[in-house]
Amino acid sequence: MAFEFGKKQSLETMKLMLTSRRFEEKVNEMFMQGLIHGTTHLGIGQEALHAGVSPALDKDDWILPNHRGHGHCIAKGSTPYDIMAELMAIREGVCKGMGGSMHIIDTRYKNMGSSGIVGSAIPMATGMALQLKREGKKNVVCTMFGDAASNRGAFHEALNMGSIWDVPVLYLCENNMYGMSVPAKYSVSVEDIADRGTGYNIESKIIDGNDVELVYSTVKEIADNMRKDPKPFLLEVKTYRWLGHSKSDRREYRTKEEEALWKARCPIAMFKTKLLERGYITEKAYDKMKDDVEAAIEAATEKCKGKERVQLAEALDYVYSS
Repeated sequence: MAFEFGKKQSLETMKLMLTSRRFEEKVNEMFMQGLIHGTTHLGIGQEALHAGVSPALDKDDWILPNHRGHGHCIAKGSTPYDIMAELMAIREGVCKGMGGSMHIIDTRYKNMGSSGIVGSAIPMATGMALQLKREGKKNVVCTMFGDAASNRGAFHEALNMGSIWDVPVLYLCENNMYGMSVPAKYSVSVEDIADRGTGYNIESKIIDGNDVELVYSTVKEIADNMRKDPKPFLLEVKTYRWLGHSKSDRREYRTKEEEALWKARCPIAMFKTKLLERGYITEKAYDKMKDDVEAAIEAATEKCKGKERVQLAEALDYVYSS
């Protein structure tokens, strides 16, 4: 029988998915208005991963999201204000306003953060898991990366070492079908990235990344097993990003028909249908939840607008030599 959330967890999960979606939409709006600079990579359409992965882990388990990770950071504990302040270069941001969208780290919630270097967190996660094992701790490490990152040498080297050392690390590939503008089918040598685990004697699995209950139950089962028997696991989740790779991407490399097919499988809409059928929520209650989330994101954004931005000279405060 397929795993199902109870009512309380269902509503918490729905709120988290809506928060991730609205936060990303607001970030996009702020970029269009010129209020956020640099670049950003939005995960709209991947909310089942945001709401399914970190909640399935223990609070002392570590995550290392990739550059499309705002939703993961929120799910692990950072508030929308924490992250919006970072994106808007406010001192109260998680990295004092100096990291921006691709470098969100919040060790308060065991979030070791992301990097603009594709796949760089994979070997880092492997080393972290090795140290946890050496210390006799029962925590696990989960590193997220895209389909294109599985082509990098760091991925293969890390999986090899992780297998040799039997470390408690979940290699979670968010396969959204494209590495920037290149379809995975043209750049990956295997049909399913999970197949690459076999070469390193690592157990692997493929699941629907738009089914939040399936994502949660799968990650929880893997993590619980790792605590008993520390071994790496490669999990491939099939999903889709609705927007471009980054804010300047017009998605000319894919068809409107393809996008429509995936939007018809919206993870939020799919989960909402389940909750309506189970009697866990009504249309009126859903609309109120959505309005409350929007108001909270708006309040966090307005609070940021009233803050002074960090100055360039302040960056020197964090440069040191030995």
